[in-house]
Amino acid sequence: MDYKIQPRQFKIAKKLGVEIKPSKNKKIDIYKDDIKVASIGGRRKDKTFYNDYATYITILGKAKADLKKKNYLARHSKEPKEKDGKKTNSFYAKAILWS
Repeated sequence: MDYKIQPRQFKIAKKLGVEIKPSKNKKIDIYKDDIKVASIGGRRKDKTFYNDYATYITILGKAKADLKKKNYLARHSKEPKEKDGKKTNSFYAKAILWS
């Protein structure tokens, strides 16, 4: 089953100058100039998706989603956002899944 990309995520991707599509292996594939540059959003062993900010807002409400976002950002704060002049998967996950 594909992940349903949320309107807010399409809007963020547009601001970043990238296109997003459902991924076969993760949640979202990121494309720039028709070239895949990243895949973001994890899946569990049973193939279900880990939740993200947009999902948490829907199921838990904004206050609890904000706490989940804060915890996610703290856990991933040391991951590089750029490598060799290119944005990393971590950059795109933070920007698209957790904004």
